[in-house]
Amino acid sequence: MRESAERPFRIGLHAENESFIHELERFLLPATLSVDKRRMAAKNVVRAAQTPGPYDIEIFDPALERSNKGFYFDPAQATQMVKAVLDAHEPLGLALARNFPPFRTEVARRTIHTIARENALFSVATAMPNIAPLLGLGWAIGEFASDTAVLTANQVRLAFLLAAASDRPVGYSEQRGEIASIIAGAFGWRAIARELIGKIPLGGGLIPKAAVAYAGTYVMGQSFERLYRSGYAFSRQERKSAYVDAYDKGKAIVSAVIERLRPGHA
Repeated sequence: MRESAERPFRIGLHAENESFIHELERFLLPATLSVDKRRMAAKNVVRAAQTPGPYDIEIFDPALERSNKGFYFDPAQATQMVKAVLDAHEPLGLALARNFPPFRTEVARRTIHTIARENALFSVATAMPNIAPLLGLGWAIGEFASDTAVLTANQVRLAFLLAAASDRPVGYSEQRGEIASIIAGAFGWRAIARELIGKIPLGGGLIPKAAVAYAGTYVMGQSFERLYRSGYAFSRQERKSAYVDAYDKGKAIVSAVIERLRPGHA
């Protein structure tokens, strides 16, 4: 994770005038960054007119014709540019987020959803070991493993990824507080899941069990993202409110997956 977050890259800026360059630099390197952070992040950005390529990412002034792999920057649609860059350069996501705050929210959102979904599908696979190959979860070891251990490990991984994306220290000692809360929380959501389902055939309580895994991971990720961004995590009431929404979202995701696995589904 540290290697991914510290991966070197170069962004080439193509502009017709200095005002565009300054506007883009203000977007990528906001005043909230310290002088040292701005200086370090700025090393990844070069002006194409002064420094020849190749570049990992190219950003163009809308007044210019862009390359096939380039991106236009329009202040009114900056969020769309961030999403487009991440869609095209997913391996650079952590490094971009670590250096440029505008990328952090979207990288965090995608990371939280991805790992929450992984945990939901793993929960399905452990309840129904025979469908694990269909889910593409070759690492799932079904009824012979403790799904709590795997889901908790995934949540720890999520905490590390969010810290890396937020330019925070990453590691067990650096995040021992977050890890302690993950371990403590695991017993709570696992107890809820046990009330909803044992090992039963496809359908029924299987969806609630997986939705619990999704919601627990999703809310934990959102809380840590705010902790790293603002310095304080969710309150008890905020966790409860976020959990309700995440649980419904998890049910919809798992229901769609199970429906695709039903016999006769096209």
